[in-house]
Amino acid sequence: MSYQVLARKWRPKSFQEIVGQEHVVRALSNALEQQRLHHAYLLTGTRGVGKTTLARILAKALNCETGITATPCGVCSACREIDSGRFIDLLELDAASNTGIDNMREVLDNAQYAPTAGRFKVYLIDEVHMLSKAAFNSMLKTLEEPPEHVKFILATTDPQKIPVTVLSRCLQFNLKQMLPTSIVGHLRDVLERESIFGDQPALQLLARAAQGSMRDALSLLDQSIAYGGGKVEEQQVRDMLGAIDETYLFALLEALAAHDGGALIAQAERMAERSISFEAALQDLGVLLHKLALAQTVPQALPADAPEHAAIIRLAEIFSAEDVQLYYQIALHGRRDLYLAPDEFSGFTMTVLRMLAFTPDSGAVPPRAASPTNAPVRPLPLDESPPVPVALPPAATPRTVPSNRSVDFDGNWSGLVASLKLGGMAKMLAQHCELKSWDGDCLMLGIPEEHRHLSDKSFQDKLKAAVAEHFSKPVKIDITVGQVSGMTPVQIENREKQSRQADAVASIEQDPTVRELVETFDAQIVESSIKPLQ
Repeated sequence: MSYQVLARKWRPKSFQEIVGQEHVVRALSNALEQQRLHHAYLLTGTRGVGKTTLARILAKALNCETGITATPCGVCSACREIDSGRFIDLLELDAASNTGIDNMREVLDNAQYAPTAGRFKVYLIDEVHMLSKAAFNSMLKTLEEPPEHVKFILATTDPQKIPVTVLSRCLQFNLKQMLPTSIVGHLRDVLERESIFGDQPALQLLARAAQGSMRDALSLLDQSIAYGGGKVEEQQVRDMLGAIDETYLFALLEALAAHDGGALIAQAERMAERSISFEAALQDLGVLLHKLALAQTVPQALPADAPEHAAIIRLAEIFSAEDVQLYYQIALHGRRDLYLAPDEFSGFTMTVLRMLAFTPDSGAVPPRAASPTNAPVRPLPLDESPPVPVALPPAATPRTVPSNRSVDFDGNWSGLVASLKLGGMAKMLAQHCELKSWDGDCLMLGIPEEHRHLSDKSFQDKLKAAVAEHFSKPVKIDITVGQVSGMTPVQIENREKQSRQADAVASIEQDPTVRELVETFDAQIVESSIKPLQ
């Protein structure tokens, strides 16, 4: 037998086998079970998400010899002929190559005759948006009042090009792009059926490269099996796809954190030497920055088994949430504008240098103790308001808890947390805890309900070890989940940031030179551009 590609060999043959389109499967199944059948269905969605597959399963459900059912038997002559593409009453028309009115008239003329072998005559018109205006017009009457034995299933990747008069006569279902997790699960299932080894990182790379298309994912899986000589492994898949090694991206972000422009350019040059696609690099950089944002705000949403999990957590602690959001937007715009650059290398390097230039407190502006009124003012265009650094007094000391017996600790929990050798989730646990009491041997801590996930035993053990190392003796830690009074290190730091920001804005608004610019040029102060000096 000749080899059959995976996308055809493992094409779903029932609604239960459909992956990622549960909302459509549920609606169609309920309609079939209740015998509430529409005469025209429109399936929309990007390539490879299951439009034609769903249409063929629906045709089986309508014509199965066991009756109209949401679970066609798959063994009767109608089901087997539809699966093999030989069912005489299922007419598949490719509108991309049959766009004219003559083709449509021929189809509609045959629609008046009763089905030959099945219960319904089913017309599956793929890429229906490619039909001409005259062909659409010829369909309207039949779509509005079709014979009882005719069902239309229209499929398209571009529903915007279909006339509203046709849309209004169809029951429309929008198929979603496949989630990477759904694609990985399906690829894993296919490999198990094929008895082929494949590691998880390799499947994740294939799922990401497929960009929501299950058919593309299966085609890439076929290619990777051939490339890897019967195995699907991460490095071979990276070589096949030209995917960027994440170590390059981590090195880029570390250079960015160190404000080292030379290291940024050197890293870009190494990527160029390996002929890495800079467009793919910016795409992967956006994915990595998204992971950093998750680690900072919703750490439980970042899978613990994700590749480079520890490195992601470490970088998430280095950058502020504002930095990550800024870099993400710059990466998106850089990728969008890459084709406008003189070449990909210059477009990529300008993007990372833009990140460096817009990083707050990057050292471009020296600290000043004097009032901003003593500094020379350069007139600016009215639509520009660059960040204005402002010198502020030191933050107030947070509340301390009186110490009962220990002379090693004055009750300043925020200060203690800052001095502990902690990282990752253990550090986040400490920062979200509030000190309830301290008796010299035991720290009684409280953590808000919304951060309960941080009180995992493994994180507590790391915190306990760091505290014991700090005090040079064993210390018991007791953490309770519940209400806190607002004195966790994170809450104290946020209040101080807000206070410094408010003082900075007030300082700028009260500055005589700024007020004169506002009055003279009818300018406005953009408060979000004002950043206090640290």
